[in-house]
Amino acid sequence: MSREGVHHSIHIPKWKTDEVEDIKKLITSYSSIGIVGVHGIPSSQLQLMRKNLRGMADVKMYRNNLIFRALEGSSDTIKPVSRYVVDQTALLFTNENPFKLYKMLEMGKTAAPIKAGGIAPKDIVVQKGPTSFPPGPIVGELQGSGIPAGIEGGKVVIRETKTVARAGDVVNAKLASILSRLQIHPVELGLELRAVYENGMIYESKLLAVDETKFRSDITLAVQQAFNLSINAAYPAKATIRTLLTKAASESRNLAINAEIIMPDIIDVLLAKANAQMLSVAKLASARDANAVSEKLKTKLAAVPK
Repeated sequence: MSREGVHHSIHIPKWKTDEVEDIKKLITSYSSIGIVGVHGIPSSQLQLMRKNLRGMADVKMYRNNLIFRALEGSSDTIKPVSRYVVDQTALLFTNENPFKLYKMLEMGKTAAPIKAGGIAPKDIVVQKGPTSFPPGPIVGELQGSGIPAGIEGGKVVIRETKTVARAGDVVNAKLASILSRLQIHPVELGLELRAVYENGMIYESKLLAVDETKFRSDITLAVQQAFNLSINAAYPAKATIRTLLTKAASESRNLAINAEIIMPDIIDVLLAKANAQMLSVAKLASARDANAVSEKLKTKLAAVPK
């Protein structure tokens, strides 16, 4: 038999095909699928996170190539999710909406010390003030890490606030040790949500990071502005019709009073207005000639508050 006639088939282990089918089944069983990064999370911590999410979300770990296969064999709308499957990745299956899921994962994060060789996730600042250390070699260790330290009143103190690392800097072993001893934990340990797929839509984490206080404030402002616009434009709507009717009634009443249109509901106002005008004229006339007004009118003028 010629070599050209020999066909070799690639054998894929059953456990791999089973896992691919498991992923595909889970994708169709939940409304939301999160792609989360788990790099640097200790196994024990990861297990605790999975336990805390139980009942709300199911966190599954798979090899990236198996996730790619499962996504490729799923609906076209979810296939673009594969671009978020990088480095150490887990899949999170839930029926919660993406915004609630993001908030839930953010609340589950804990502060942790930075390791030697770790990248500073943000500026690391050592604040001025006393420490819990007694006088000793620690003063030299602090100073050796660029932290101005000294002894005051029998205690080791940080003499001025100091930024010891900028975001993106590599933290050396000496500084990492000092930060840990100072109980400065700049690392947020938790599941890092990269994106969420829901109903054909993909939400990146930056879209889910909503400031709820500002969001509520913006909604309140928008509602107030819409209400004012409707009132000023005299546009009737369910939320504004009562205010518009009240405004129209008030304006028509004022118009009738100013134009002196006799109507049953304002006749008392018109009479009071006419009486006030009459008294005003009588007062001016009386000031010029005391005999210009009757005694009865003089009595009324005397009763008017000055």
